[in-house]
Amino acid sequence: MNPLPSLIRFAEAFNSRRRNLWFALLGVRLRGYVWMRRISIPRQWTDITIEKDVSLDDGVVLLCSGPPNENKITIDQGTYLNRFTMLDAHAQITIGRNCMIGPNCYITDANHGRAPGVLVKEQKMEAQPVVIEDDVWLGAGVVVLPGVRLGRGCVIGAGAVVTADVPAGAVFAGVPAARIGNRSAEIRSQAATA
Repeated sequence: MNPLPSLIRFAEAFNSRRRNLWFALLGVRLRGYVWMRRISIPRQWTDITIEKDVSLDDGVVLLCSGPPNENKITIDQGTYLNRFTMLDAHAQITIGRNCMIGPNCYITDANHGRAPGVLVKEQKMEAQPVVIEDDVWLGAGVVVLPGVRLGRGCVIGAGAVVTADVPAGAVFAGVPAARIGNRSAEIRSQAATA
């Protein structure tokens, strides 16, 4: 029997626990054990809350900018952020329970201003909170833009750019994302009673 796979799993578990300790010492509010691969939280650690049983895969970036806000990024329990996904928060990004966020997704709550005669880099950021409710699935490479609410149980197809709210249980795809279907009636009825 090859001991190498067990040794690798042990090393990964050890490194994840080490990262939990490191980010907790920096001020990230971890509400239980979070599975962490090689992630990046470059600053404003106290603006982030992560509940137990969240999984953050390789290359995930949690980036906070602007004035401090205790709940700038909140990720609820059971949610998984796949490889190279980035949350870019200036005001507030909230992700609910048991969400599946595919690889290479980008979720932001702000844009640069577009006033004429002023360099873009000198314009104030215009922020609007993003809310992703429970049981949402984002396929690979989805972009979620400021001010969007993704309803409970909705599905966003790979490569979509979400510019407006998505109702509970809806399936959206495309650029810009548009409705292409629905999940089961059971999901919609759960959303209505939640």
